[in-house]
Amino acid sequence: MLTRGKGVALWRQIREVVQEEIGKGVYRPGDRLPSENELARRFSVNRHTIRRALEELERTGVLRVEQGRGSFVREPVINYPVKRRTRFSENLAGQRRVPGNVPLQAVEAAADDVVAEALGLAPGDTVIRLTAAGEADGRRISYANSFFPRRRFPDMARLFRETGSVSKALAHFGVRDYSRKSTRIVARMPTAEEARVLDQPRTRPVLVTESVNVDPAGVPVEFGVCLFASDWVQILVEPSE
Repeated sequence: MLTRGKGVALWRQIREVVQEEIGKGVYRPGDRLPSENELARRFSVNRHTIRRALEELERTGVLRVEQGRGSFVREPVINYPVKRRTRFSENLAGQRRVPGNVPLQAVEAAADDVVAEALGLAPGDTVIRLTAAGEADGRRISYANSFFPRRRFPDMARLFRETGSVSKALAHFGVRDYSRKSTRIVARMPTAEEARVLDQPRTRPVLVTESVNVDPAGVPVEFGVCLFASDWVQILVEPSE
């Protein structure tokens, strides 16, 4: 299968073979490739040669490599629109993805300066912090902390645990619709805990959105900090509706 001694490096030939097989559907998006040892036996080369081919396929976006799990054919990236009315489940369902929301924690906390300013509170005022992970087709793609004024939403934690939905919990308090007032987007490396929740290495950056949602009267109801796995999600900023 490989041509030796003809001036073309073996790893380049292996890369072309694997890429051609992906193009023909031998390996489909999300499929895991055979291990390095299996590929080395197939092509009769050492693991270093296989690793070099796979690294190049990862660099060019054909594969994604998960530490301890192997190499996978990269799936199409998820477009996550940020607009005046942004809803996680609606964004994913609109792309024929199955959305999932995994509540992780619901606690009371004292608002720091950033949270207080965003919600129009005094530093130290009590807020409800909801922590959840978002999924697409069963794959973890986001990790979010949302903050709500406890005075206005005193039972928010319980309602969120019961419904698993911020929108449903807010509706219980009469906020049946809300809109995005502002969004700030940055990129950074994740902490160890954030990488664990997102099931990704700490060396891979995350996209972070800091957002303020307001009720129809323009009063802030939520300040959110959401981390997105950058190899799965690209954020699209759309014009105001």
